[in-house]
Amino acid sequence: MNEHYIDALKALAEPHRLRLFWLLIHVDQRVTVAEAMDVTGETQYNASRNLKILYKAGLLTQSKQGKWVYYSLAEQTQPHWVSLVESVRSLPSKNFTDVASRCKKRLAMRINNECVVGPNSEDWLTQL
Repeated sequence: MNEHYIDALKALAEPHRLRLFWLLIHVDQRVTVAEAMDVTGETQYNASRNLKILYKAGLLTQSKQGKWVYYSLAEQTQPHWVSLVESVRSLPSKNFTDVASRCKKRLAMRINNECVVGPNSEDWLTQL
């Protein structure tokens, strides 16, 4: 059996990672650990760990740009992977309304689509 598929299911079984993955599907943008921290309210350790687990499970890609590592959805072409992504995409959005709103606010702080503000900044705290 494909170990990556099992890893992906295990990764999505944890509520914080499921929420992060749902967000990445719906915002259709790459995010940094700092942005994930502000959006989810998690510590740097937990946000970073959860993104790395999703990455290692083959659900996300990562790319370094300047001082930031950006995570985005991995392109899925195999039917079972596509079905997994679609099942998360179809989860009721009412369960994610607060985090989706926070994510839109946080991503709006970018300049030229680049993260320029670290976590828990004054700018972010005034947005809340």
